[in-house]
Amino acid sequence: MMDSQEKALQQGANAEEKAVDTAVQAAQAAQDETARKVYKTKKEVLDRVREIAQSEENPRKDEIDYLKTVFYKLHFNEREAQQKAYLEQGGDPDKYVVTPDEDEEAFKAEMSIVKEKRAKIFQQQEQEKQANLEKKLDIIEKIKNMATSPDEANQSYNEFKQLQQEWKETGAVPAERASELWRNYQLYVEQFYDLLKLNSEAREYDFKKNLELKTKLCEAAEKLADQEDIISAFHQLQELHQQYREVGPVAKELREDIWNRFKAASTVINKRHQQHFEELRGKEEENLARKTALCEKAEAVAAQPNANSSDWEKRTKEIIDIQAEWKTIGFAPQKMNVKIFERFRAACDDFFGRKGEYFKQLKEKFADNAARKQALVEKAQALQDSTDWKSTSDKLVALQKEWKTIGMVPKKMGEQLWTDFQAACNKFFDARNAANAGTRGEEKANLAKKQEVIEKLKAITAETEGNVQEMVQKLHEEYNKIGHVPFKEKDKVYEEYHAQLDRIYKELNVSIARRKLDNFKSNIKNMAQKGADALEGERSRLVRRFEGLKQDVQTYENNLGFLNASSKKGNSLIDEMNRKVQKLKDEMELVKQKIKAIDQQDAQ
Repeated sequence: MMDSQEKALQQGANAEEKAVDTAVQAAQAAQDETARKVYKTKKEVLDRVREIAQSEENPRKDEIDYLKTVFYKLHFNEREAQQKAYLEQGGDPDKYVVTPDEDEEAFKAEMSIVKEKRAKIFQQQEQEKQANLEKKLDIIEKIKNMATSPDEANQSYNEFKQLQQEWKETGAVPAERASELWRNYQLYVEQFYDLLKLNSEAREYDFKKNLELKTKLCEAAEKLADQEDIISAFHQLQELHQQYREVGPVAKELREDIWNRFKAASTVINKRHQQHFEELRGKEEENLARKTALCEKAEAVAAQPNANSSDWEKRTKEIIDIQAEWKTIGFAPQKMNVKIFERFRAACDDFFGRKGEYFKQLKEKFADNAARKQALVEKAQALQDSTDWKSTSDKLVALQKEWKTIGMVPKKMGEQLWTDFQAACNKFFDARNAANAGTRGEEKANLAKKQEVIEKLKAITAETEGNVQEMVQKLHEEYNKIGHVPFKEKDKVYEEYHAQLDRIYKELNVSIARRKLDNFKSNIKNMAQKGADALEGERSRLVRRFEGLKQDVQTYENNLGFLNASSKKGNSLIDEMNRKVQKLKDEMELVKQKIKAIDQQDAQ
């Protein structure tokens, strides 16, 4: 019978211990939830850290980590906002300096105090836990020695109650020894009660009183199921568990029932509490996935090449949009919350760091371009009063070409430099135009003279009486003696002049070739009378002449490819060679017709 009693008591103690372990785990989770208080400003966080540092309470690690995460998130957001406002106001990214934050320095100082305090308290707690362990081991040993016989148990009852009270008053022990220690204590207490032979009235009274107390604790635990605030309900349940432990045993036949009732009520609260944190952890995992995706997105944007300022501004907007989305996402799991934030911040810092370096280099380039353009302005201003029209014009045109090769400068500075440069150039060219105004009338008169020569050339044809070549030569000499014409008319009058020359020479060549061919045909009959050898000999001579002319034409055409027609002299030379080529081709055609006439004579 004694063995069965011990077994039942042991089962009850084991069941109660499991509930205690579950409650401890849940209590830790409740602490995590408590640490999730919403702080809107760095001052609120700092006030809480200062309160912890100055109070006598033991700082919890989870709350300290949470306060650190929240503070630096708010700190980073504040710094970003300051930088963004600076840039939006037109500030130079290279000149932006992070303003020292007094709140951050104060936060670090208070956290240092908290850290030292936690280390000291932890050391004290460990010493106290070790002392409590020794004390409770001594209590267990004393109860064990009491529970050796019914007689000794009866005699030691008062001492036993005193030891129970000492056990209750003794604080926590090292966590790794707590469960084993409690099981041993419960085992020997139950053994003592089983051996205790009190008078029936006293024993029944004790059991009855304990039953009433545990029943009330069961009822209180059952009412907690109706509370909406599961965190508060869970904390109350932990207090009820502590009270249940302190209440002595009930009658053996009721022990299992009363414990099962209390355990059932606890299970309802524990399941709701567990579900709450599972949902919370699920949301945090979702937040982690979203933040990881934003990290990857920010890293991808930061890795994009940026060829110009527009690219940098486009990427900056993308990063700012990503940062704005980040702020809408809640906390990630505690173990990853700081790490994922540091990853995101590293991507953003990398982007803005390289952006700052780019604009630093761009600023240096702008400064160099501005210096080069300023030098051109000074050169133009030094030439603006010159009266050496030709030489200075060439120099200013060269300066204008060089200006176009220089890159950008800041807008306001660039506008001023261009205004100064243009003013200097305009001053010179206006003066030149005013000085050359007197020559324009002479140029117009020269234009009229050249057009008169062209009209005379238009009247000349191959049928004109007199020596056509001599007439053309005289007009050519007259044309060349005429001075400059207006620049805009130069090319047009030149083309008209040479078009008439080409026409006349072509018509003249055709007329001469026709007469030569007619004379040749008339002489063929005389050649035929001398014999076939004469015609064949003439034909062979003409073929050789044709091939020679063909070779000459090819040589001239090859040489034309090497001539530069950019100057007036170059144009004249090309025109002359083209006329020679055309003359050779006309002669080739004449030779070809002569050969054809010989072949027709042979066929008769």
